[in-house]
Amino acid sequence: MRSGLPRVAAATAPATPPPPLPGLDPAWSRIVTVPAAADPGGTARPERSWHLLDTAGSLAALGVEPVGTLLCVHGNPTWSYLWRSVLRTSLDVAAAGGPAWRVVAVDQLDMGFSERTGVQHGLADRVRDLGALTDELELSGPVVTLGHDWGGVVSLGWAVDHPDLVAAVTTCNTAVHQPDDAPIPAPLRLALRPELLGRATVLTPAFLETTLAIAHPRLDRATADAYRAPYRGAARRGGVGGFVADIPVDGDHPSAPELDRIAAGVAALEVPALVMWGPRDPVFLERYLDDLAERLPHADVHRFEGAGHLLPDDADVAGTVVEWLGDHLPDGRVPAGAEPSLQAPTDDDADVRRPLWAALDELRDSDEAALVEMAAAGGPRTVSWRLLARRVGEIAAGLVDLGVRAGDRVSLLVTPGADLTAVLYASVRIGAVVVVADAGLGLRGLTRAVRGARPDWIIGALPGLGAARALGWPGRRIATVSLPAPARRALRVEHTLVEVARRGAQRLARGTALPGAPSSDAPAAVLFTSGSTGPAKGVVYTHGQLGAVRDTLAAQYDIGVGTGLVAGFAPFALLGPALGARSVAPDMDVTAPRTLTARAVADSVTAADATVVFLSPAAVANVVATAGALTAADRAALGRVRLFLSAGAPVSAELLTAATELMPNASAHTPYGMTEGLLMTDVDLDGVRAAAADAPDEDGICVGRPATGVRVRIAPLDDSGEPSGALTEDPGVTGEIVVAAPHVRERYDRLWRQNRVSRLGVADPRGHRTGDVGHLDSAGRLWVEGRLQHVLTTADGVVTPVGPEQRIERVPGVGRAGLAGIGPRGTQQAVAVVETTGGRRTRRPTLADPDLARAVRAAAGIPVAAVLTVPELPTDIRHNSKVDRARLSRWAASVLSGGRMVRP
Repeated sequence: MRSGLPRVAAATAPATPPPPLPGLDPAWSRIVTVPAAADPGGTARPERSWHLLDTAGSLAALGVEPVGTLLCVHGNPTWSYLWRSVLRTSLDVAAAGGPAWRVVAVDQLDMGFSERTGVQHGLADRVRDLGALTDELELSGPVVTLGHDWGGVVSLGWAVDHPDLVAAVTTCNTAVHQPDDAPIPAPLRLALRPELLGRATVLTPAFLETTLAIAHPRLDRATADAYRAPYRGAARRGGVGGFVADIPVDGDHPSAPELDRIAAGVAALEVPALVMWGPRDPVFLERYLDDLAERLPHADVHRFEGAGHLLPDDADVAGTVVEWLGDHLPDGRVPAGAEPSLQAPTDDDADVRRPLWAALDELRDSDEAALVEMAAAGGPRTVSWRLLARRVGEIAAGLVDLGVRAGDRVSLLVTPGADLTAVLYASVRIGAVVVVADAGLGLRGLTRAVRGARPDWIIGALPGLGAARALGWPGRRIATVSLPAPARRALRVEHTLVEVARRGAQRLARGTALPGAPSSDAPAAVLFTSGSTGPAKGVVYTHGQLGAVRDTLAAQYDIGVGTGLVAGFAPFALLGPALGARSVAPDMDVTAPRTLTARAVADSVTAADATVVFLSPAAVANVVATAGALTAADRAALGRVRLFLSAGAPVSAELLTAATELMPNASAHTPYGMTEGLLMTDVDLDGVRAAAADAPDEDGICVGRPATGVRVRIAPLDDSGEPSGALTEDPGVTGEIVVAAPHVRERYDRLWRQNRVSRLGVADPRGHRTGDVGHLDSAGRLWVEGRLQHVLTTADGVVTPVGPEQRIERVPGVGRAGLAGIGPRGTQQAVAVVETTGGRRTRRPTLADPDLARAVRAAAGIPVAAVLTVPELPTDIRHNSKVDRARLSRWAASVLSGGRMVRP
């Protein structure tokens, strides 16, 4: 076996217990000796001593019998200390009366505090060695494996070899296959160089220190020292170098056949599986996650955004595993009906719904306008239904000709308009899954979204393609514009949209039909949330659910063929053709809704003879602010609007009133929804006013009654601010808002834990816990009081933020307000952060003057510890409307504890 490792004196030593270390209970440590024996092939195996952590004794002390064993295997250069949180959490669950899982976390030979053998172990040796140890422990089923790094490979090899014992497999950042057309990751290539291998892994602790340095967040010193403890001195680090040398870099490597055997065996596993991942891992890249997900198509996947290689230290792996075991093997057995199904959809699953592109097909011979682009070069551009339908068909056929297949993911990095519409409907028509992560997420958020969605194809304009190339986004590239050859090579563009359409036209001319329509339960789109309350999440919609969104909008607002729609909000611009509506994209920066002006709206209404206008609250605010520039003709055009909609963030009655002064004949509505369900409730301006008159003391913003087919219930908040108890429709109960409807999303993409949380305690399969808090009133209207994560838990009780913010905003000289909580939960203090207006307007953050502070405290209705003023409150990127209260809380805590008074 190739190694390049130096010979180090005193490289043998027996297993020993570890010294006292933080987080490690000495009662867990065991030394187990596996006696000498002969392998099935007749090869003699010497006696070996192992160190492992085992909770069997702790469970016995609790007086509980384990339901099974969780077998944990570390990678390189860690040791069983990696799994300390899993041991502790499992015991806490057992002590609380939950399922009692015995946890056995091994130190592999030559690693941790196990025996230093002086012999280099290949992958096949390590799998056999682990089997010999579990035989000695007399492990009986059910066993669930949990592995990390190359311990994931070893644990999966054990699972493949012990089908009679294994009940499930779980992994963290591991790989079972190295593709031939991709190099191994750069850090490993560097470590494997012959002149560096021994020096980096054995003679010096460089490999170990690099591993510790890439934890997110960085490990504290005591924890890092605990990982170093078994590897003090070169004589203790031979296994670290041996593990690196054993990486099968190609098919000629001695361990390559064993890796291939394990990879094939994993693909044949039919037990429940959980794959956990830290996307910031520079070694185990996401292509390895894709490979595992393909081999285990029934596996649950959870990506911990922001986490890296040392996943059990970076994220709550322990809690996730315990929750997953509770769902899948509550008593050590797979619940009836929960076994994974690997069957492909049959013809019986054919779509019975009206397909999303049905209106486009029905209007394909019409020369009426389908789309109007106000910002097109050279002036507004109008696209007819005839041209749009033809273009969609040609692009669809061209994509098929290029090799795009049903289920392939196609990332659309195109601004709203004709190109985006045509590409979206063409992709959906052939069963590809469109990935829509708009530029409003910002470059960092967009990068996270695209990498996480792992598209097979990217179709983009020049800015999107440039970002994809510079930031290493995955996917083969198609440009929406023609590019010179050097630019194509630099951006790795393989085709242009014109070329795709030309290929498609030729294919259709030969009489080649498009593929059959996808089934209603096939995935159609991954739409990303705004990221206003954490990393943006990919929301998966099926064809049937997108059709249900279309039908709900059509029924609620009477939008259909012939309707002119000004869509200043991308999701509704894309739904225009599905509704048969004539859509117009206003002249605005889609990444900054507040750039939309009143003149631009009037021009859009005129261009499309529009009667419906849909804008975000930030866009509405700027439209109202720029109304002075309107001409008489502009005002006449706006007077023809019959329906005005604004959503994406709370909209005040004052803002709706100001908008209706510009559109005096329009019924002003403010729907409530989210990316996971675009329309849940609806209320018009008269309804908002009636609610304020009927219930002047209600906290929150009234968002009306449930839309067609929607049910709204409340999960009451307990004293700690957590939703608990049975769902209720009783009036006056504040809690998390829970919705159910046919058009609620299918799931989050590769976020098993979020999927679980969003449906926890919700029996309805179309249910969704929104993360918003609010209450229903006696008339069945929903009032939104804020986000669950922004609820304050004070010494006086639970406080939701919207009510106090609304009362503060009525103080003269105050614009917008944000309520921030500082201090530990249960004793949090409320801090009011306000934008000031008029003579009180400030250019820099500061403590409010005494008069303003007194007025704010008097209006808030709750104790307020401090009042701060800022020129502008921080908001989300997409809507420019949702106040980032979490950011405000961090900022307020910093400045009030003596930090610099910088802008939040």
